Amino acid sequence: MLFAVICTSCTSKKEKKDAEPKPPNIIVIFADDLGYGDIGCYGAKGIKTPNLDALATGGFRSTDFFIPANVCSPSRAALLTGRYPMRAGYPVATRPAFPKYKNYGFAPEELTIPELLKSAGYRSLMVGKWHLGMEVKGSHPLDAGFDEYLGIPSNYGVDNTLYHNKDTVAKEVSCEILTSAYTDKVVDFINENQDHPFFIYVSHHIVHNPLLPSEGFKGSSEYGEYGDFVQELDFSTGRIMKALEEAKLHDNTLMVFTSDNGPTYKGQTGGLSGGKYCTMEGGHRVPGIFYWPDEIPVGQTSSTLMSSMDLMPLFCNIAAVNLPKDRKIDGENILDILKGKTSESPHEFTYYYNGTNLQAIRKGKWKLHLPRTVSDQPFWSKTGHPKVDKGFITLEDYVLFNLEDDLAEKVNVVVKHPEVVALLKKQADIIRAELGDVHVIGTDQRVPNLKNPQERDPVELKK
Repeated sequence: MLFAVICTSCTSKKEKKDAEPKPPNIIVIFADDLGYGDIGCYGAKGIKTPNLDALATGGFRSTDFFIPANVCSPSRAALLTGRYPMRAGYPVATRPAFPKYKNYGFAPEELTIPELLKSAGYRSLMVGKWHLGMEVKGSHPLDAGFDEYLGIPSNYGVDNTLYHNKDTVAKEVSCEILTSAYTDKVVDFINENQDHPFFIYVSHHIVHNPLLPSEGFKGSSEYGEYGDFVQELDFSTGRIMKALEEAKLHDNTLMVFTSDNGPTYKGQTGGLSGGKYCTMEGGHRVPGIFYWPDEIPVGQTSSTLMSSMDLMPLFCNIAAVNLPKDRKIDGENILDILKGKTSESPHEFTYYYNGTNLQAIRKGKWKLHLPRTVSDQPFWSKTGHPKVDKGFITLEDYVLFNLEDDLAEKVNVVVKHPEVVALLKKQADIIRAELGDVHVIGTDQRVPNLKNPQERDPVELKK
């Protein structure tokens, strides 16, 4: 009788355990310098992306996805921490080839997505470009909470050493093999971790210069090497989706696809002004695709403002992990938006920084560009370029755009809406005091370990 009771009790506990839903797996695919108009479902010309398009059709496509930086490193810091780069201490891109940046690393005090998810039993993998000062002590992906890493420290061509965790795999790895190597690693990780939840961060080099697609993709598009490279990224995405399906993890995996900032002049902005290096919409508005068959209804296209900073709160919510209470998290949980339950953005204001310079502020459809001088600008925006639209390099007065009617930011309506201008100017002063500016240290700004962050290294100037 006692044996029967014990067995019944054991069976009940086992059935209860089996019935408990497994937390969803999470995969973020982060393109590099990919423009708003560079993939098929966003109107790309000469480029075919059937796998990414399938994710959008089968899930949620955002037409107003905001990235809080227009260059690589700060965008990555914001994604991982859910905080504006000024708050997270990483407002400008690191350039490890120059001595100025030798101590400019990702602050160990910052909490990241993999660190928080670890408490819910998640294993984590990062592949690709780190670009947050890997050579600085305490700033390696493993120090930031990842269980495993395969990639190179920053942009290809700066340091082409391929690392697995902290071990050197190859000194001068060919760029053409990296996407395939990263995808192989992701597929293996999926197959090895089918019994517990995982978080995978795929940080592509595509489509950052140099444009070096692998042999099988050269000439595959009608948009030159740029298009060939994007199509290789799409193929990689398809391989990851196939691995999930074969492992029967497809339905309970949240896939997110986006880009770190807008494109260079070679890319397509989808009609937006500007691109990488500036605070026009083309620099900060990028594709945002969410796919999760178990939870996200199919076929949604949304103009609700969301941000890459929202990923941390979203992931913590679906993993039943509490957000830290000892710091400000700028992102918000957007699950109800993704499920189609609301179309209201959780962001009353968004802030456009160029390096450490606050250059624009947005509330709803209104976007106010703020006055600036050349000396305020980061080095990448101090001068014009015949092929690059860098927006307002200097601005003597305020400029107001109605993004609802003028997404290309062509018609200044500042005179017609003085009350809107006054409201946004007031909020700009508030956030400048909190997050800082070129000549202001904010009350909640993590000051970077970098002298004169807006300026080039003197060594580079001598060259």
